[in-house]
Amino acid sequence: MKKQFLIFISLVFVLYLFNKFLMGVLPKMQSDSLINTKQISSQQLFDNTWKIIKKNYYEPDMNGQNWSRWKKHYKGKIKTDEDANVAINTMIESLDDPYSKFLDKENYSQQNESINSKITGIGVNIASDGGQTFVVNVIEDTPAAKAKLMPGDIITKVDGKSITGMKTSQVADLVRGPEDTLVELIILRKKKELKKTIRRKEIKIKTVKSSIIGDIGYIQILSFIGQETSTEFVMALDKTKKTKGLILDLRGNSGGLLPNAVFITNMFVNKGNIVSIIGRNGLKKNIYAQKTNFLVQKPLLVLVDNGSASASEILSGALQDYHRAKLVGTKTFGKGMVQRIIPMPNQTGLNLTIAKYLTPAGHDINKKGIEPDIKVELTENDIKHNRDVQLNKAKLIMAQMINE
Repeated sequence: MKKQFLIFISLVFVLYLFNKFLMGVLPKMQSDSLINTKQISSQQLFDNTWKIIKKNYYEPDMNGQNWSRWKKHYKGKIKTDEDANVAINTMIESLDDPYSKFLDKENYSQQNESINSKITGIGVNIASDGGQTFVVNVIEDTPAAKAKLMPGDIITKVDGKSITGMKTSQVADLVRGPEDTLVELIILRKKKELKKTIRRKEIKIKTVKSSIIGDIGYIQILSFIGQETSTEFVMALDKTKKTKGLILDLRGNSGGLLPNAVFITNMFVNKGNIVSIIGRNGLKKNIYAQKTNFLVQKPLLVLVDNGSASASEILSGALQDYHRAKLVGTKTFGKGMVQRIIPMPNQTGLNLTIAKYLTPAGHDINKKGIEPDIKVELTENDIKHNRDVQLNKAKLIMAQMINE
């Protein structure tokens, strides 16, 4: 047991060193993890953003247009941050790039919360429909769970204030607040009104889940966006270490931070090129696996679908190219572009495409996706009857691999 603990500690240390290495190699591809609190005029915000895009966007020809026309068009016309928001996004749309976008203060704050994998609140996901706000799900072991909130509960008031007709983001702002403060919710459950007084706490959002199915370990990576994703993955490996085979589920995982994908790939491949980054003007940088004393060598299958994108495709593409794992499911999304998250003044932000990537075998998967080795479709009827035929197929294949 002591030996296993030491191995785990060494893995976490390697994770720390490797992420520091990647931050040095890829300084322009990571979030600066900061909010720029500098306040400037709305016109300056537009002008600064125009300049940054011109200097850093992946395609120097800016989608074949004269980029200066936007600066001339909006000169002296930006009066508010809302004006800047509309103008900047109109300008970005001309790049015909679905991944580059400008984020206002509210949306940029939400993105940072996802990266930090934590918020201060009560632990519920909410949505709005027909002017009503209802609870979608309750996160385990949170104040909301202890207060026995339930999916389907309709929230009508927060601290005595009616929220009818409010946007989901507005309600979320009211529910969140400083740690250890109280928030009072009035909810409707089966037409019965209930009052819940709940103490806010820091909510840790886990991006990795794991379980054991007989001799098979199952690890689901929900997102690569969290700063703790790699550490959570190491812990999941430790929990499933006694299994004979491993199923890695990347279905619906739309991506996240590049170092997470590279580090996790390095758990299974410890030599060779993991991914090639092609920057502005064709500058190429290969990201190589680092040799470590730890390598997961047990049989591996990876579940993918049309929702598996970006960092998910970096991981699954490398594992497929090196014949380290077979992919099961349907073709992946096909997002082979890399964005930099740039903090902007007025607490706003810019997600800007600054490179594309190739798999180790040199495949450009952008708008093409990665074909699975074993195609298994999930039909509407399967979903309706809660049948996970893709996972079931993977379990059958893994059982055969283990017994070979």
